[in-house]
Amino acid sequence: MKQKAGILILIISMMWVLHTFSKNFMVDPQFEKFISRKDQILTDHNLWILMIRIHILLAIISLITGPLGVIKTIRDKSRNFHRWNGRIYVMSIILNFIPGVYVSFFATGGLPSIIGFIILNTLWLITTILGFWYIKRQRVMLHSQWITRSFFLSFANITIYIIVAISHNLMNFSYGNSYTLAVWLSWSLNLLLSEFVIRRKLFF
Repeated sequence: MKQKAGILILIISMMWVLHTFSKNFMVDPQFEKFISRKDQILTDHNLWILMIRIHILLAIISLITGPLGVIKTIRDKSRNFHRWNGRIYVMSIILNFIPGVYVSFFATGGLPSIIGFIILNTLWLITTILGFWYIKRQRVMLHSQWITRSFFLSFANITIYIIVAISHNLMNFSYGNSYTLAVWLSWSLNLLLSEFVIRRKLFF
C-alpha cells in the first residue's frame, strides 16, 4: 500500500512538472494569458516575471524531490540519497519563500487572495523547517509527519488549478472569486489530506 501510494504521488508530480514547465516556459513564457486575468496593474512587470519564474522553478524542484523522499523503497535503499534529496527539497522551499510572498501581493482576487497566499507560503515554510528540525534531533516520526504536511502543501498549485476549473468553468463563478476560493482551499484541503495520510501511515 505504501509503495503504491508513493508511486502514484510520483506519477502525479512528474505529470504536473511537465505541464507546469511547458505551460510557463514554452507555451506562454511571458505569462500574457495569466497577466491578462489579473485585476490590478503590476508595479514592475519585469520583476514580477523574474520572481514568478524563480517561484515556479523552485516549486518544480520541490515536486521532483518530494516524491523521491516519501517513497519507502528509495528511502530504505539509500539513506545517503534520501538525506541529500531531502536537503535539496528543504532548500528549494526556504529559497522560495521570498519569491512566493512577492508574487502573492499581485494575486488575482485582491486582498483575500493575497492573505490566503501569504498563509500558504508561511505554512509551507514552517512545516518544512519543522520537518528538518526534527530529523536533526533524530525524531524520525515527527520528521515524517511534518514533512508529509509540507509535501502536501507543495501540491497547492494543482489544487488551485482543479478548483478554479470546477468553480469557474462548470459552476460559472467569476474568475476572481473562483481564484480566491481556490487559494484558501489549496492549503486547508491539502493539510486535511495530509492528516489523513499521517493517521493512515501511508508514507512511513
